[in-house]
Amino acid sequence: MKKLLIATDSFLPRWDGISRFLDEIVPRLSDHYEIKILAPDFKGEFSKYIDIEIIRFPLSRFKLADYPVPKPAYREISTHINEADIVWTQTIGPIGALAIIAAKRQKKPLAAYIHSIEWELFPKSIRAASAINWALHKSTSALTRYLYNKCDLIIVPSQKIADLMSIKGIKAPKKTIPLGTNTKLFAPPESKANAKKAVGIAPERLVVGFAGRIGREKDLETLYRAFGRINRKHNALLLIAGQDMAKVTERFRDNPKVMLIGHTNQISSYLKAMDVYVLPSLTETTSLSTIEAMSCQLAVLATPVGSLSEYIREGFNGMFFPKRNPYVLSKKLDLLLGDPVLRRMLGENARRTIINRFSWETTASEIESALDSLAEKKPAATKKNRIY
Repeated sequence: MKKLLIATDSFLPRWDGISRFLDEIVPRLSDHYEIKILAPDFKGEFSKYIDIEIIRFPLSRFKLADYPVPKPAYREISTHINEADIVWTQTIGPIGALAIIAAKRQKKPLAAYIHSIEWELFPKSIRAASAINWALHKSTSALTRYLYNKCDLIIVPSQKIADLMSIKGIKAPKKTIPLGTNTKLFAPPESKANAKKAVGIAPERLVVGFAGRIGREKDLETLYRAFGRINRKHNALLLIAGQDMAKVTERFRDNPKVMLIGHTNQISSYLKAMDVYVLPSLTETTSLSTIEAMSCQLAVLATPVGSLSEYIREGFNGMFFPKRNPYVLSKKLDLLLGDPVLRRMLGENARRTIINRFSWETTASEIESALDSLAEKKPAATKKNRIY
């Protein structure tokens, strides 16, 4: 059984898209590989996997937006990579970046999965002057290009992301493997009224919602401003569920028509209570939360970022609105909240789209094949050519 080392700067008990991706994929790969995970030592409850070793690195005092930055030791990372047959990174934070460098030095088969467009995410996740954001964009682009060009394989969730990386000068071979979803867990409720009652919402209230990690790049300010234009007319509630970043949601806290749910691993319960799902993000790759909302048969409003246009068709299974445009968003919210037939049509088409295109079993199987193929093409390093 081959030894697979997974290096990631985000992992449970911190809940975000990367953690949830790994939570689905790791158990599915564990029958095929002996898995070891390098991850930050985030605080919280976590049910460990059976027969999977997790190496934790302490957190520094430094925070980047809502993210506590880990401080890994290169020598320790290098030692664990020395024992691996395949190295698979999820990020280019401190752990992921050092793992890429060490794996390249030791000539280990090296793959990376692309969860975010770093040169967009980093500048948009912090509040800074335009000149600083420009500098961050340029420096992050250079770092991303430098690190990912060391990889033997880049796994991307869509062809659009693959093309975008190629335009940025990332020449490493790329393979498209879409995300999946659990269509049994993320399914429409038998009763919308009961789903609302289950999370403490009156059945007659219309619910506009967002679920996921809460950061500045999610641009919840645009959603809040759009909601303010329509909530009186429709007796609506704005439900925001996810890892909370206090500075982003401080304006919302005293509004009785806003329901803030912090850290939760019961996202499906809150999605089922929603009538319309909104993704106002400034940057995404695929957006796992949007796929899950569509799987719950929700009408979706989203910005046309990342590869969302590859699975959302305007007026068929969802709608788009321009980034940072609360006026257009409010008009489309007004339309959907006032038209239950349209909401139902969009939601039914959305769920069919997800069932036909997104499966964790398929994702895991294709990742397994890609990693195996990579290991067969590139023999593991010998002691003679290892570099520490």
